[in-house]
Amino acid sequence: MTIPTPFPIGTILGYPRIGRHRELKKAVEAFWAGDITAEELELTTVGLRAATRDRLAALGLGRTDSAIPESFSYYDQVLDVAVTVGAIPARFASLVGEDGAVDLVGYFTIARGEGDKAPLEMTKWFDSNYHYLVPEIGPETVFSLSSDRIVREFAEAKSAGLVTRPVVVGPVTFLLLSKPSDDAPAGFDPLSRLGELLPVYAELLGRLAEAGAEWVQLDEPALVNESIVVARDAQLNGLAHAYDVLGAVAGRPALFVAAPYGGLDDALPILAASPVEAIGLDLVRGELPQGLDGTTAVNLARKTLVAGVIDGHNIWRGDLEQAFDLAASVRELSSSVAVSTSTSLLHVPHDVDEETGLGELADWLAFADQKVAQVVTLARGLVNGKAAVRAELDAASAALVNRRSAPGVRVGAVRARTAGLGDADFNRGDYAARHSAQEAVLGLPFLPTTTIGSFPQTSDIRRARAQLLRGSLSEQDYLELMRAEIRRVVELQEEIGLDVIVHGEPERNDMVQYFAENLDGFAVTQNGWVQSYGTRCTRPSILWGDVSRPAPITVEWSSYTQSLTSKPVKGMLTGPVTILAWSFVRDDQPLGETARQVALALRDEIADLEAAGIAIVQVDEPALRELLPLKRKDHANYLDWSVGSFRLATAGVRDETQIHTHLCYSEFGVVIDAIRELDADVTSIEAARSRMEIVADVEESGFGHGFGPGVYDIHSPRIPSVDEVTELIERALASIPGRQLWVNPDCGLKTRGYAETVESLRNVLTATRAVREKAGVSA
Repeated sequence: MTIPTPFPIGTILGYPRIGRHRELKKAVEAFWAGDITAEELELTTVGLRAATRDRLAALGLGRTDSAIPESFSYYDQVLDVAVTVGAIPARFASLVGEDGAVDLVGYFTIARGEGDKAPLEMTKWFDSNYHYLVPEIGPETVFSLSSDRIVREFAEAKSAGLVTRPVVVGPVTFLLLSKPSDDAPAGFDPLSRLGELLPVYAELLGRLAEAGAEWVQLDEPALVNESIVVARDAQLNGLAHAYDVLGAVAGRPALFVAAPYGGLDDALPILAASPVEAIGLDLVRGELPQGLDGTTAVNLARKTLVAGVIDGHNIWRGDLEQAFDLAASVRELSSSVAVSTSTSLLHVPHDVDEETGLGELADWLAFADQKVAQVVTLARGLVNGKAAVRAELDAASAALVNRRSAPGVRVGAVRARTAGLGDADFNRGDYAARHSAQEAVLGLPFLPTTTIGSFPQTSDIRRARAQLLRGSLSEQDYLELMRAEIRRVVELQEEIGLDVIVHGEPERNDMVQYFAENLDGFAVTQNGWVQSYGTRCTRPSILWGDVSRPAPITVEWSSYTQSLTSKPVKGMLTGPVTILAWSFVRDDQPLGETARQVALALRDEIADLEAAGIAIVQVDEPALRELLPLKRKDHANYLDWSVGSFRLATAGVRDETQIHTHLCYSEFGVVIDAIRELDADVTSIEAARSRMEIVADVEESGFGHGFGPGVYDIHSPRIPSVDEVTELIERALASIPGRQLWVNPDCGLKTRGYAETVESLRNVLTATRAVREKAGVSA
């Protein structure tokens, strides 16, 4: 075929879509609240997309050469494909119009659920902190091109004089990330439907070509993930078939297949032999292909190779000269080389220039806009020679030297402490003895109930925090407001009947940032927002130096809470792995070393909580599975340091002190051995959306410690009925001995409203009492 234009010499794989000041979040939530119409929401997003394109063009990406990716989403890019190809679960059939399309109300309903209709399950997007919605595919799924939004957004750009590059999750990845529908037979594999799905992709490519698209980006990150359970041979056969079919579409746009988050390995020869015109190589997480066989080498030489040398996953300015040399070395494989980010930039904030409080640190950083500028610099260097960009390369190198020598990056006392650790620092006593000691002290009932930690953060709480930061509210007045909120939360929990009390965390802006603000070695941003899922945005902290705890952080809040109740109170901490996973972490030393520093700071906090009389301490590790490397060869090292850092944080307590941990959006079976090795006394985990699928892994593994599979999905506004919760508890009891089982929500309640929270928790307690009564236990 004739390619309308060559692939752009510099591009990015995607750009943040929430808006520079979270305009998308605000507009979508206003739509949900009924404050704006669908038409007004659409109008807002038209403006956001236009602003993004104009910004990228101003930063140096071409307006008419497909350099600007069209990667917008209202909620999630995987949900977008499901709606586009008509993969709507049967329970949402009423949302589908006569033309097969789903409107915005229906789109968000599938994402969030409604009434007795549970939303799509949510899980982690590879090893990032982004979450995607899991499609449900079965033999009954009828694929058809049911939405033209992707085409309309391309046409929208073209009408403004831009030729952009539509970005779509590829067909192989879409099916590999899907789960069997409720109606699918046992053992059904969604990838078996590839043959019926491909004609829809082919039709979409045709429609995009008719609209004037010259390049289309198909993202296939599942190809780099060795944790996917589908046999590798089936994946590779599907890959070959998919791109043979799509490559044969008459009059199609040129195809750019991107595979971020790792190396393509054995998938590379297949893509090289396919008809696709460009292949993306993640050279930050992966390596430059070496030792290729002759056929693959010849095939690659005919492709445009898009060198992902700018890290899309982190915020460091990095070694730009090294990135240039790496991109230039790709010319050994093909004479046609372009420069890009390694992943979409949705994982990083918009612009470091909007940060005014970072001081010298800002010069070490590159957010999305700065990374675009780096891509443009490297592309110019590839075209005009290295000398043409010497000034930019030298400036980045100077910043790197400055960073390495700055005070606080290396602290002797911190490093001496980690160097002096021994085996005893990582081990607690026998679990059976601990369990007996804790039962005697805590006196908890059969099926003890608790929450995961946070309670709803009301507008009054957020307003008080903002006033404190502005100086319009005194520290003393702020403390009194927080104590009043804690009293209210404790009284509410006691009235509902929960057995283990939490303080609700009103003083915490974020479960990681709160600790970052109180630990040395961290910095926080003012506007460094990134999307976690849907409208949920977080501001990852920046871990730039050696970590230590200058003073207690949570002890005063927990002690005050315990003074209000005779029931046990849980101290609430965020674990070392999650603090790393949900921060932008220094890249100048192994993660394990940084994790040990954080763990020792938490160990000191736990010791102070125990000394203050707190009998239960929860150390949350929702990101344990998230950070698991995508390549099996890297698993052992990761699990060694991640498990070790948790044990280091928690191993200093007495037998009587009960250690909890919490995980969410985890494929528990993949890391069951690691979770056992954490040696927590009680582990709670997300399970409501998956309808307790997790308990089969627990039963099969023989997991013998306390276990709390979530019975209330807090990521949806739905209120679970008593019958629904009862069924979930009984499903869990069918596989887990009652002496081990706890009852709790899936996660913290921070993002929910009080009305739905209270009703949901009442239903949880009513269901728990019913199951207790049925089991012949009254309390």
